[in-house]
Amino acid sequence: MGRQDTPNSGAGRNRPPKSAAQKSAARNSTARNSAAPRAGRKPSPAVYRRRRLFAGVALLLVLGLIAGGVATLTSLLGGAQQASSAQDSTQGPSTQGPSTEGDGTAQSASTESASPTATPSASPTCDQKLVTVKATTNKTSYAADEKPVLSLTVSNGGKLPCKVNIGTSQMDFLVTSGSDRVFSSADCQAASTDLVKTIAPGKSETANFPWPRNRSVQGCENVPDGTVAGSGYYVFIAKLGAKVSPPTVFQLS
Repeated sequence: MGRQDTPNSGAGRNRPPKSAAQKSAARNSTARNSAAPRAGRKPSPAVYRRRRLFAGVALLLVLGLIAGGVATLTSLLGGAQQASSAQDSTQGPSTQGPSTEGDGTAQSASTESASPTATPSASPTCDQKLVTVKATTNKTSYAADEKPVLSLTVSNGGKLPCKVNIGTSQMDFLVTSGSDRVFSSADCQAASTDLVKTIAPGKSETANFPWPRNRSVQGCENVPDGTVAGSGYYVFIAKLGAKVSPPTVFQLS
């Protein structure tokens, strides 16, 4: 009796061929099985060190960019503030004058008040009111044979030099006795001249006139010969233009 094979004895040799879908599923299962152990594996210390180094370098770059941006912003703000301060100092405080926008008159008035234009002042001149005239005699009493010397003194009592005409055209030596007009140097003056002199402050000029004790009349009319001033008290007044001296008294014998 021959050997009979069991139903499973030739199963391995007589398996039907696998389909394409079964082959693809088998390859995917194999790939998953091979990848599963890799996904669960921890990174090595070298990998950690590289990751930390990269993270540190990236952080430093970020901090550097932030610091550079802050410095640039600070510099820009500082420059803007300095420019604003310089502009304010150039324009001056707003309280100097009105700043009405578009008002040319107000702006011009503010500019003029800030920098007024200097105007030349007139040169100081002599005060003629401080120029005085004084009448004096060389004596207070004269004998019958003495001729009085009458003096006209013009003085500058101011602080500036004064030009004064002290010529004979301006002078008058006048002698009176009570209401009697005895003598005037202007009555019979042969020629009158101008003489302008500059009198310094505190200085004076003096003109002397020897009076022969004669009498005169205005217009130099004839006076009888031998008519002279008799004994008594007389008043001498000196005149220089419109200026008149105080009277001085003297006596003739």
